[in-house]
Amino acid sequence: MAFEHKHMLGLEGVNRDDLLFILDTAKSFKEINTRKVKKVPTLRGKTIVMAFFEPSTRTKVSFEMAAKRLSADTYSIGSSGSSVVKGETLLDTVRNLEAMNIDMVVMRHKSAGSHRFLSRHIDAPFLNAGDGGHEHPTQGLLDILTISEHKPSFEGLNVAIVGDIAHSRVARSNIHGLTTLGANVRLSGPMTMMPRYVERLSDRISIHPRVEDALTDVDVVMMLRVQKERMPKHLFPSDREYATTFGLNRENVRRAKPDAIIMHPGPINRGVEMTPDVADGERSVILEQVNNGVAIRMALMYLLMGGN
Repeated sequence: MAFEHKHMLGLEGVNRDDLLFILDTAKSFKEINTRKVKKVPTLRGKTIVMAFFEPSTRTKVSFEMAAKRLSADTYSIGSSGSSVVKGETLLDTVRNLEAMNIDMVVMRHKSAGSHRFLSRHIDAPFLNAGDGGHEHPTQGLLDILTISEHKPSFEGLNVAIVGDIAHSRVARSNIHGLTTLGANVRLSGPMTMMPRYVERLSDRISIHPRVEDALTDVDVVMMLRVQKERMPKHLFPSDREYATTFGLNRENVRRAKPDAIIMHPGPINRGVEMTPDVADGERSVILEQVNNGVAIRMALMYLLMGGN
């Protein structure tokens, strides 16, 4: 099967076959990450620029690790160390990088849609590592890969996504990917943090103002970080009230199915989005998500640069 996408800007519009193909490719790369020497020559001679204009730990390291395990050369830039601080436009920055004959750009930026705009002006493949509150496709894919390792099918699977839906690019990518694969998505969070008309994205989406209703008999619980850096003040009274009303704890998690898995894209605000005993409990697959992120990013780098 050939992979027809030149860029990976988001999961919206990516069809079921392509999603499953990416997952299968990532599964084949997971074995490399268990070897004594975690390196293959697949992308030897390729140059990948990591342009991260927002803070990142897991995502940036995961992309760097994925590229290096495929033997690609990587170069990193950020806001403070680039000519953007001198007044250069983002487009000029990327065009100058492309003039150096790079093979791929991996970028995180605070502005939604920045990747789509830039992808129209450069020839190198563009991989979205998060654009504002829009999408985070590799996080969505690694979440979906993690779910696939615990559940036999996506068809009819019930997934609760709880928290700051309005500001979450992770939520958007998961909504697009999961509903395309046949899962039902329940959204819950403060109504001040719930996008208007979000249920119109798919007939598989339902909104639940009470977290207890969202959690009842679900197969997967995905908690989201409260993104205070993206929101105006006073969308909820206090961290304590948020934790009491929408936080995951040992009492309300019992409403989920006994074999339900618990997820979080990180970083976790412990005691706000979930209690430490739940985050570190036997149902938690949070560290599995991190591990799967390397494989997903290896797969996409490989596929976008011509692999099949």
